[in-house]
Amino acid sequence: MNLYHCMVELKSGDRALQFAAAADAWLGHLKSEKIITDWRLLRRKFGLASGQHTDFLIEIEVESMSALEKAFSELSKMDDEHTRRYEFMHSLIGSMEVGLYRPYPDPEQRERIALL
Repeated sequence: MNLYHCMVELKSGDRALQFAAAADAWLGHLKSEKIITDWRLLRRKFGLASGQHTDFLIEIEVESMSALEKAFSELSKMDDEHTRRYEFMHSLIGSMEVGLYRPYPDPEQRERIALL
């Protein structure tokens, strides 16, 4: 399993519940279509955070790197309805940082993989 981890800040004035509903519409659809395994939305509690921690975290689960590649390939084929769901959710985001994580320790035990 791999976790696509997104640290999200909303645009000024956007409502958190509106973002949660938009994320559910978009990511819930991806899960129902089996493009992703699962997802969850987390919000910072009591404003408690340090450094670069954002107001929201989104964790998107995919089974493998090949599943992540397949997900990106499927997303390139979006129809108008899917595009509207994605664009509405994304329109609420002011800034976002992403990372790809895995359970650790894992069988591969590779800290770095490179072609060059």
